[in-house]
Amino acid sequence: GRFPYGKRAVLSAGGNGRRPRKEQFAPGAFRFALDDPERDIHLLLGHSFDQPLASRKNGTLTFNDTPEALEFDAVLSVEIQRASWVQDFLAGFKAGLIVGISPGFRIPPPEAVPDAEETEEEDPAEGNALIRTIRAAVLFEMSVVTRPAYDETAIEERAFAPHPERSARQLAMQRWRA
Repeated sequence: GRFPYGKRAVLSAGGNGRRPRKEQFAPGAFRFALDDPERDIHLLLGHSFDQPLASRKNGTLTFNDTPEALEFDAVLSVEIQRASWVQDFLAGFKAGLIVGISPGFRIPPPEAVPDAEETEEEDPAEGNALIRTIRAAVLFEMSVVTRPAYDETAIEERAFAPHPERSARQLAMQRWRA
């Protein structure tokens, strides 16, 4: 997956006398969480913690933070591939319905991360929109979604090897082995 920096999402189109609001992430905005090896970050289906796909702590999710984007690789383990929501994800992805990524994050307090201060400014090219730039964010999950707020996000399949089909009896026998 790839979450590009410096690309804008529309948070509010304005209306009722309010100004449009947009948001973007500065390069390296997720360093706070990525630099902490004890912090777990999950890959989820649709921001649902009861539908996990991969995890940094168990070694199935790795990150590469570049000046252009936060990139990640996820390995869908044989065990997780058996889950119904993973089958739903794979079907939705192959059908072109699950098309992007959405980060689950919060803004840390300035005393915890000195450069966490976010800014809001105007860009004449954006009309009268206010643009919030997030310089530091505590990332706790990335989700594959049907409708990402950030249009330039991307997910792709590389070297996917689905688990071999097994009978229910074989699965039951494997589950009870010690």
